[in-house]
Amino acid sequence: MSTRRVVITGMGAVTPLGNCVESFWHHLCAGHCGIEKITHFDATPYQVQIAAEVRQLELPSAIEATQLKRFARFALLGLIAALEAWQHAGLERGTLDPYQIGVLVGSSHGGEESLIEGLAHILANEPGKVSPRLIPRMLSNMAAMQIARQFDLHGPSYGLNTACATGAQAIGEAAEMIKRGDAVAMLCGGTEACITPLTLVGDQAARALSTRNGEPQKACRPFDLHRDGFVLGEGAGILVLEDYEHALARGASIYAELSGYSTTIDASHETRPDLSGTHLAQAMKRAMSKSDVSAREVDAIFAHATGTVQGDRAEAMALTHAFGQALPAIPVVAIKAAVGHTLGASGAIQAIAAIQSLRTQTLPPTLNSEQADPACGSLKILAEACPYPLHTIISNAAGFGGHNVSLVLTSPS
Repeated sequence: MSTRRVVITGMGAVTPLGNCVESFWHHLCAGHCGIEKITHFDATPYQVQIAAEVRQLELPSAIEATQLKRFARFALLGLIAALEAWQHAGLERGTLDPYQIGVLVGSSHGGEESLIEGLAHILANEPGKVSPRLIPRMLSNMAAMQIARQFDLHGPSYGLNTACATGAQAIGEAAEMIKRGDAVAMLCGGTEACITPLTLVGDQAARALSTRNGEPQKACRPFDLHRDGFVLGEGAGILVLEDYEHALARGASIYAELSGYSTTIDASHETRPDLSGTHLAQAMKRAMSKSDVSAREVDAIFAHATGTVQGDRAEAMALTHAFGQALPAIPVVAIKAAVGHTLGASGAIQAIAAIQSLRTQTLPPTLNSEQADPACGSLKILAEACPYPLHTIISNAAGFGGHNVSLVLTSPS
């Protein structure tokens, strides 16, 4: 087994709470919510009319306006987050071997708005109006490609898709690449921009979305007895992972260590989680084992917690299986009440929140969890941000298809 250690040396975020890590973290801890009425399109014909949109997005100077025709929105959000992460890590083009730095950035839906636009022309019998960039704009690997092109990187690179587990799984798999010596550093995470009529109607038909249109900031209610579904979100989270010795040699700041990663699959249903929680629990147990930490040594849990009835109950069961009698004393944090469910980006954005908690020794609040669901057991949920002694945090992600991911993040030492 490899003894290489993998650390986080850079972070970048584009979220409904702010378009950089600092802004995102400030608003998250302040208890703000990014869920509002949809403005990307006219949602009045639909049962669900709310989402967590990225607003006031400014184009970085590194991206020229003339380049925008290359990008679907998901790829653009991913590149903006990657630019922040690259700068945050203190990386410079030309100073490192480009074959030793890779990109593993995934998306669940890819360039969905480009697909819809192309399909509209086809249905209108206007094939000549379909953009020649349709296919590259809609492919979900294009965020990774555009990031690699921006920084002239030629190491291992691909796009990953495990639905809502994508961002977390990209981080875990990027760490494995470093551990086996395929790279010394990786830009990794997830990006998503699918607040479109297609996804809205599809999730609405599956009865997965909250219909609290009249009170959008109260709509997502993780572990609350009166929750009625998740809220669509968009955004991107990108980390720079690096070999520990390499980071030390170049004098990089180290913000956390990724000390454990494990993934499992329920293999039971296309959309519904295994209600026993057995397989997610196994992912957590294996991640803790790889980190050489016990359940009682975990200081906080960042839960996937989307606010669906079955999903939250299944995760609560998994937490009970994984932590047993230690669980009631461990704070459980659910950030989707504030940023919505950013699908393929959610696990990466959540990981950034966990790292920020380690850096600041502060836990953000969980909004709208006002009346505990007895079926979710007794969870320690904080309604307000508070200082908290933190060394080890577990961050969970789960996706349609039954994909489960657990990351163990620890303070650098």
